[in-house]
Amino acid sequence: MSQPDPKTLDEVAQLRAELDEANYQYYILDDPQLTDIAYDRKLKRLQELEAAYPSLVTEDSPTQRVGAAPESSFPAIEHAVPMLSLDNAFSEQDIQAFAQRVAERLETQVDELTFACEPKLDGAAVSLVYEQGVLVTGATRGDGRTGEGITSNLRTLRSIPLKLRARHVPELLEVRGEAIMSHAGFEALNQQARENGDKVFANPRNAAAGSLRQLDPRVTARRPLDFHAYQLVRLQPDMGDDSHSALMRRLKELGFRSSTELAVVKGPQGIIDYCRRLGETRDQLGYDIDGVVIKVDDLRLQRELGFVARAPRWAIAFKFPAQEETTRVNDVEFQVGRTGAITPVARLEPVSVAGVTVSNATLHNADEIERLGVMIGDTVAIRRAGDVIPQVVRVDTTQRPPDARKIEFPVRCPVCDAEVERLENEAVARCSGGLYCPAQRKEALKHFASRRALDIDGLGEKLIDQLVERDWVKTPADLFYLEAAQLAELPRMGVRSSTKLIDALARSRQTTLSRFIYALGIREVGEATAANLARHFGTLDALLQASVAALESVEDVGPIVATHVHTFFSQPHNRETIAALKAAGLTWDEAEVTRAVQLLEGQTWVLTGTLESMTRDEGKARLQALGAKVSGSVSRKTACLVAGEAAGSKLAKAEQMGVEVIDESAFLERLAKWERAAREETP
Repeated sequence: MSQPDPKTLDEVAQLRAELDEANYQYYILDDPQLTDIAYDRKLKRLQELEAAYPSLVTEDSPTQRVGAAPESSFPAIEHAVPMLSLDNAFSEQDIQAFAQRVAERLETQVDELTFACEPKLDGAAVSLVYEQGVLVTGATRGDGRTGEGITSNLRTLRSIPLKLRARHVPELLEVRGEAIMSHAGFEALNQQARENGDKVFANPRNAAAGSLRQLDPRVTARRPLDFHAYQLVRLQPDMGDDSHSALMRRLKELGFRSSTELAVVKGPQGIIDYCRRLGETRDQLGYDIDGVVIKVDDLRLQRELGFVARAPRWAIAFKFPAQEETTRVNDVEFQVGRTGAITPVARLEPVSVAGVTVSNATLHNADEIERLGVMIGDTVAIRRAGDVIPQVVRVDTTQRPPDARKIEFPVRCPVCDAEVERLENEAVARCSGGLYCPAQRKEALKHFASRRALDIDGLGEKLIDQLVERDWVKTPADLFYLEAAQLAELPRMGVRSSTKLIDALARSRQTTLSRFIYALGIREVGEATAANLARHFGTLDALLQASVAALESVEDVGPIVATHVHTFFSQPHNRETIAALKAAGLTWDEAEVTRAVQLLEGQTWVLTGTLESMTRDEGKARLQALGAKVSGSVSRKTACLVAGEAAGSKLAKAEQMGVEVIDESAFLERLAKWERAAREETP
């Protein structure tokens, strides 16, 4: 087997350094500097070199994060320093008693003591050992003295450094922390599980623990896990830090993420104030915590206080109220969201969860009802985590009463009685009432008035809210019968603003067929699809009469979008609203649509960066008018990419794929030439 030459060794070292720095910036500092495509390109190159020269593969290489071969079992690892538990405090009186005990043992004034306070993360505790700056073992807490060796799994977490970031690394370092899953990551993981028909996790803590104990590290690598360091237990040689808060700063310098909520406070009142503040803002953290960890900050005083049984005398955990409780499902109602989504909501026997009285919980959709096996009358466990709506996580079938009733999902909208649409392979059912359904009214009007639709200047979100709440506007057609004197009665409007809005409404009556179709808010019909429909059918009447098969013949319209369009136009309420809009004076030149010359038909373009002479939306509209499809991503089908100022990853990807790239000046020249040619060729 050939050996790598010095040039290859240098390239490998450079790639590893750049990838380590990129991981640190992204996962620890939350300040990414390297684009995703550049990162992937460097990682692929390093993988190629390590495949060509296997002797170059080391445990601290960034390539090792993708996951090694599956384990048959986890080895037992004895902790050099036991992973002890903490005594708990449940009230402010408990906190005062703890601080007083510490002061008495140290023979000092309680108000003079300083404490380090930080969130008690609700995940899975792990311990990491580094030798000569390289991660060698990682283990679970286990029974506190012996844990499971899950080193291969922990290597896949990008927030765990495989190699410490320091010029002079310690010979030995052991750090402990919590592997957690954010609320966003947890919801995404469960959503994917629902779509795949897999079992969902009950809460982020279980999801984190289960992800770490996968025998196949490649599964762990796909899970959205983060590591937060909270204690440095062994450090050789000593680096002179004299407090817990200083050690946390040291860990950050070495490449670890520690809590940004850590604070050093004075006396028991400082602790109580911190706990109150964190309790009030815990919903905004984005991850689960179940309390506050309180430690004497001074390391010398920690050593003097020592330990008792299985807990240190110098630390305690203040526990917040539980976020999971059991209660009874009294009924299930179905709510219609702003986009028409039908959501089953369980009406519960009121119960206090994390200090908040909960009487409703989401059941998500019909698939979730079936997965849970929940019935009306069941006893269920509900969970409230962060700002997530309380949800039913499991059913206690042993307590099911004889009169429990099956939950029947509606086939008609409970608000407007329109047909409920649920396509194959989709979890969410939706009302097809669209423009008519009162539950969707505000959202439909906002979309209808938006810049890319009818572009009604001055008709913003707050004004729409007022118009709907006063029952002045029920459908978009009602907008065109408003009067300036009427509008002037609204707060912050006045005669001038009212007159300007009436003028804007008058101007918006003259539009284009493609804008009108887009303004209707048909599900999954964006600007490009609306333009294709207008171009293909030429008139609104032809579009209204089109079958699903006819709709599928339109460029970029597949079976799903065709079904959405056909269902929308089949609803009598939607047809009535369209007729009312035409009666209100909305017009467009349908003939012009059919005569337009499509010089760029069949071409896909991409716009990126900032354009000086126009917005990207304006550039997109001009390309679409010439028949081009405008995409948001670069692929091998891309005909050309227009690169404006500060173009980023799309430009790099286009150059890598050999896609033609032009600047704004060349783009303007081509547009002018094509638009002139289109006008000359138009009959």
